[in-house]
Amino acid sequence: MSQGRSKKDAKKTLDLSEDRVRAYLEEHRDFFDRHTDLVGIFEFSHARGSTASLFEKQVSVLRERNVELRHEITKLTNTAKNNDGIFRNSRELVLSLLDAKNLDELNTAFSYAMENTFKVEYSCIIIFGDKKEKAPIRIENLDVASNKIGAIIKGQKAVCGALRSTELNFLFPESKGAGSAAVMPIIEQKTIGIVAMGNSDATYYNSDMGTLFLTYIGEILARSISHLSN
Repeated sequence: MSQGRSKKDAKKTLDLSEDRVRAYLEEHRDFFDRHTDLVGIFEFSHARGSTASLFEKQVSVLRERNVELRHEITKLTNTAKNNDGIFRNSRELVLSLLDAKNLDELNTAFSYAMENTFKVEYSCIIIFGDKKEKAPIRIENLDVASNKIGAIIKGQKAVCGALRSTELNFLFPESKGAGSAAVMPIIEQKTIGIVAMGNSDATYYNSDMGTLFLTYIGEILARSISHLSN
């Protein structure tokens, strides 16, 4: 009889796996409230070699979580500050573009903001039309531009990524060799130009980057250029 009972007890012990114990404790969070005498008998190893009670372990875990939460809050705060800065700078750029009384002022406002506010290495606004010697803004023949950056013009949407040296040199004559750029066709019923920001680092602008800001600036420029050209 005792032998049969021993076998049955052994089977119960084998059936009581760690996963089942864990599941039970997760379903009965008040277990240690009802069995306070067990709290002191559990011991947990520290990295430094000492042991701690269940209560001490809980305190340690909570402290670690508290540190993690503080780090997350700091990251969120920094992100919010960065977003505020981007919004403020974008607002100032848009207002300066809208305040421009002619194409020269428009180009100057854009170039100044790109270089001094946004710290962009290369930037340009190109309008498609008959090239002139002394124009207030850069003008390029559409056929010439299509031969150099045809895929970008036909795409009619913002793109970010590495460019061939011929493409980069057309957009930014001051550049040397290959690099990357964020480029947006300026569209007002049809493609009337291009706005671009570039960098000599081929990985600086990439396909994972958002294009909302560039698209927004492209739309502002389309309205402004159309208005100032008439």
